[in-house]
Amino acid sequence: MYELIEKLKQKQLVWQGSQTQYHNDYLPTGFELLDQKLEGGFPKCGVVELQSVSGIGELRLLLPHIKHNRSDQLSVFIQPPGYLCAEQLHHAGIDSNKVLLLYPNNAKEALWAAEQCLKSGACSNVCLWIDDLEVHHVRRLQVASEAGDCLSFLFKTQYQLAQVNNIFSLPVSLSMTLRPNPEGLEITITKRKGGWPQGSFVLNMSQLWPSLTLMPETPVVIPFPLMKQG
Repeated sequence: MYELIEKLKQKQLVWQGSQTQYHNDYLPTGFELLDQKLEGGFPKCGVVELQSVSGIGELRLLLPHIKHNRSDQLSVFIQPPGYLCAEQLHHAGIDSNKVLLLYPNNAKEALWAAEQCLKSGACSNVCLWIDDLEVHHVRRLQVASEAGDCLSFLFKTQYQLAQVNNIFSLPVSLSMTLRPNPEGLEITITKRKGGWPQGSFVLNMSQLWPSLTLMPETPVVIPFPLMKQG
């Protein structure tokens, strides 16, 4: 058993609770609360897994981070579920000239494109929407991310989580589950390299996207008339 655990450590498939990372190993997410929960922010490189259903505003979680992208590098979006709106990116402060959209023919080509972008040195972050991933796929993306000093974001749906081949946790640097919330997104940090998972919390996005959030209603208080004492 000891030898098995040591082999898993060598392959970086097991992380110890005593392992820690310093704050300069992180990039700000653009949300103060999320930075606090992650003890610094997103990792500078590696694979970040985002588990959610599509269409709940999951991409909004990354826009503030992408906005502060290194000016000479690209942000790549590979087979997103629909076409990104250039006006929305511009409104978020993102230079559309630094955005690359790719729609490969199949999953194999999508993985190949992501790996090439990650290790090219020309990209700051790569967002990939893909159906099925296995351990060796993620390991290749992890290695490419470290080679190119680039961060990879993997978007997975809740349906995919139920698949048999995805029962076991993938060797990612960070994994978060996203759920819709009237104030923004409910986030659960399920896995974090060099740290412990976190419980669920609500990330309020009303200041950035007031039209896409619902503020709690103020309770209506009706005062009762004072009774006259006879």
